[in-house]
Amino acid sequence: VLSTSPLGPNFPFSGIDDRENWPTVFYNRTCQCQGNFMGFNCGDCKFGFTGANCTARRRLIRKEIFRMTTAEKDKFIAYLNLAKRTISSDYVIATGTYEQMNNGSNPLFADINVYDLFVWLHYYSSRDAFIEGGQVWTDIDFAHEAPAFAPWHRYFLLRWEYEIQ
Repeated sequence: VLSTSPLGPNFPFSGIDDRENWPTVFYNRTCQCQGNFMGFNCGDCKFGFTGANCTARRRLIRKEIFRMTTAEKDKFIAYLNLAKRTISSDYVIATGTYEQMNNGSNPLFADINVYDLFVWLHYYSSRDAFIEGGQVWTDIDFAHEAPAFAPWHRYFLLRWEYEIQ
């Protein structure tokens, strides 16, 4: 259930930015996967499940980084570096506005590596809000100064861990 409380004086607008009502605005516009499946095409297992039908429980335990062995730290860093060199097989990013794309008839998209995809996702969630009339509202950060701070970052980190696993 999304709070109906006003966002506060730092964002005196309403209904101009999808991030105002995250995550509801996202969930109400996406397909609903059935069972223990998730992902843009419902082809991945939900967090905590594995197997051909995503029915086997999978328990993952995050090891505290200061308790990792040197080999474990090296492996972790190697996966981060691999993410910087691996083009995402599932996602691209827009390189122009809808208007620049001639209302969608001239698509402007680019491949992105897995690491930079997550940098871009975090940037998008906290970027300035574009207001009608070409104005920009710079005094807002929906990712860090809004009710969705905790659930958004939890989901963000779960997706990041999923990608580097």
